[in-house]
Amino acid sequence: MVHAIRYRTAVSKEKGRRLGRADWVDAALEALAAGGVSAVAVEPVAVRLGTTKGSFYWHFANRAELVTAALAEWEQRYTERVIADLAQIPEPGARLRGLFQRAFGGRLTGAIDAAVLADAASPLVAPVLERVTRRRLGYLHETYAAMGLPPDLAASRALLAYTTYVGLFSLRRAAPGVVSDVGLVDALEPLLAPARPDFGRDHAR
Repeated sequence: MVHAIRYRTAVSKEKGRRLGRADWVDAALEALAAGGVSAVAVEPVAVRLGTTKGSFYWHFANRAELVTAALAEWEQRYTERVIADLAQIPEPGARLRGLFQRAFGGRLTGAIDAAVLADAASPLVAPVLERVTRRRLGYLHETYAAMGLPPDLAASRALLAYTTYVGLFSLRRAAPGVVSDVGLVDALEPLLAPARPDFGRDHAR
């Protein structure tokens, strides 16, 4: 009953409406991008939303539940939904370019990824991070293979592409302003280039 009363009065000062679970998760993702897992705490996120802690306890039992929900949303929004969207593009080279444009052009996505990676030792983060990493590497591997690379080279190219991505945003997190966005995707053209038509045959010899 107390939680219900608090919830009825927990209205966003900015939006002028009652806050739902999704609002808290979105704000938690923004906090995660800005300050890592430690920044996902009830009071700072409430301030970010322009409200009090009242509605938090209507939607979540504790901070760990909010962190878990934010990580689950990160996995679905920035991995599974992206892969589903790219599935609409029939040509694998175009899919890869579309992925690069979304990944390297997504400031918020990259910031969240770098923050999650920085907190890899957290017991809440570790299993989600491993699952997401394997899923993304697997998707890259499949895409490079569909472009004509043999399995071992497709795996190597996938690893190089992904480490380039996480390295870039980790560097941005450590030294903001060092990396420019100008011509970034074009600079990654070697990772986008399709295999030669005879690549597989040469490799097999």
